[in-house]
Amino acid sequence: MSQASLTDDDLFGEAANEMREDVESSLADARDALPDAESIWETDADNVLGALNGLKSALETGDAEEHLRDAKKWYTMGERADAFDDAEDLADEIETLESTIGDIEQAGDQVGDLTQTIPGLRSTLQSADDEDEE
Repeated sequence: MSQASLTDDDLFGEAANEMREDVESSLADARDALPDAESIWETDADNVLGALNGLKSALETGDAEEHLRDAKKWYTMGERADAFDDAEDLADEIETLESTIGDIEQAGDQVGDLTQTIPGLRSTLQSADDEDEE
């Protein structure tokens, strides 16, 4: 098909397909950037603080948020332009990834809190043990 024979509808359809592919690609990149399930489950730490620090590192979402942002940006553009025939699957995937990233971030915050609390708690308990020995 030559450039001269492309109609506005043809161009719009092509752009809509490319936009959907961009959304799908960004969603795939976001999923790929999420932590691996085994990395948050397995540990080789020698103590609780080491396990917590390892878990906190494993709970990093990397570039997942940026990829999700790109997907949402192109999805929003496509929706507003009424470019997608059926985009419910994209909306569902965006919602699922938002929720997953939120859960990971919340878990990371909780682990971070424990990482800060445990050393002080250990020190307090050691002091109590020392007092008992005296």
